[in-house]
Amino acid sequence: MSREQLTNDIWKACDILRRDDNCGGVMEYVEHIAWLLFLKFFDEQEEIFGLEAELAGRSYKRVVDEAYRWSKWVPKALGSRVGGNSRRTTPEWDGDGLMQFVRGELIPYLASLNGSSEREVISGIFSDRNVVLCASPYNLKDVLEIIDSIDFKNPDDIHTVSHIYEGLLKRLGSENKMAGEFYTPRPIIRFMVEVIDPQIGETVYDPFCGSCGFLVEAYSHMQKQEKTTKDHKILQYDTFVGQEKKALPALLGIMNMVLHGIRVPDIRRRNTLAENLKNVSERFDIVITNPPFGGKENAQIQENFPIKSNATELLAVEHIIKKLKLSSKARCGMVVPEGTLFRGGAFATLKQMLLNDLNLFLVVSLPSGAFAPYSDVKTALLFFDRSSSTKEVLYYEMSLSENLKKLSKGNPIADEHFDEGREIVRLWRDYSQGKVTPQDFPDSSWFVDEKTLVERQYDLSARNPNRLEGEKLPHPSELTARMIENQQKFQQSLERLHKMIIRQDEAL
Repeated sequence: MSREQLTNDIWKACDILRRDDNCGGVMEYVEHIAWLLFLKFFDEQEEIFGLEAELAGRSYKRVVDEAYRWSKWVPKALGSRVGGNSRRTTPEWDGDGLMQFVRGELIPYLASLNGSSEREVISGIFSDRNVVLCASPYNLKDVLEIIDSIDFKNPDDIHTVSHIYEGLLKRLGSENKMAGEFYTPRPIIRFMVEVIDPQIGETVYDPFCGSCGFLVEAYSHMQKQEKTTKDHKILQYDTFVGQEKKALPALLGIMNMVLHGIRVPDIRRRNTLAENLKNVSERFDIVITNPPFGGKENAQIQENFPIKSNATELLAVEHIIKKLKLSSKARCGMVVPEGTLFRGGAFATLKQMLLNDLNLFLVVSLPSGAFAPYSDVKTALLFFDRSSSTKEVLYYEMSLSENLKKLSKGNPIADEHFDEGREIVRLWRDYSQGKVTPQDFPDSSWFVDEKTLVERQYDLSARNPNRLEGEKLPHPSELTARMIENQQKFQQSLERLHKMIIRQDEAL
């Protein structure tokens, strides 16, 4: 099948699901096609694993029992192929039989798997949620026919499907605000991976992995370094770890990774912030992530952290710091809401720890709308490592063209927006080797020493000294964030005063 035909067929499958009564929205049909693609892919991978084991003179025990393998139950629904791909025998099941099997046997079986990492990956996809299943057996059969025609042993088919799948994830991010929980624009990810520059032999961890964009891009970056079968094995089995709290993004992320070449992804279904940081046993060379922000955690979860706060963005930074290896080369790139840079209280305590215990070497202030359309929160990128305590921080403020005031759904962030940022990173690397001076950097970047940041009470806001005085106005989102913080402080003071009055009244 040609790439063009396969592309058309997969989009046709999406249209079929979109018209179904159970899959009206983009969230539902993307989820549905993802788990079907996963089952087809995994079945063909199991065949490859079996052949590899046979050639090596060892046995291989299939993960999925025979009755539930794609290659066994799909022919019962569609009929077995005869004479190539054009004709099929009469199917064993009618529409009702297919739906009864999928709903009553297949999904419960897959949800119950346990006993190995591969089985638990599958169980994590199908348990703890209502799996989206289209209402019409005829729609399901039409989609099964299309997906069954994909040859996942053919690199061209895998490349085509992975490209389409990324398009589906992008569409999900553009059309559904909930997708902001697990979709990060790929230009942001690519820039962050370039800055962090992961190398084969280093472990890469995303504690809030969502659809696994960071891990996929890190794999693509590291795969270019692959020279031996040992390198290949390290990348496949000993490099990438992700954690995800929710079932749907875990499914989307696992499928994203397998389509990009990681055959058995180590994606763990759990609440990352539930880990007690007093007993950390597993650490990583690299952490690269976009944590949840704007959320709140309960008092029980907060007990896991040295610095107590209900703000998920603060707890995420604490978790990341603790999960970095105690090595000078351990490093992190992460997204934060810009309010994290200037907020006081527990945030200031955390930033003091960050500057004292790690080297915060780069802060990138992104323009408004970088995460449009599902989030209007202004964001920044933090990059730090364990090489030393912070001596100075390089800031870069991304600017837009004169005719574009902010990014939006119609004008999304793109790779070319980071061209100047890449040049600044190149200059920074030369600067660290004494080849250039701060005067060689463009006006969109500047250095701030640690002493100045301490004097600012750990306010890490991007304040470009190279702009004209009249331009040194904080962004409206910074002003509103400060207003919210002041309002919260006022509310807390008012509540304390109220309690004092009540206690005095009770004492009388």
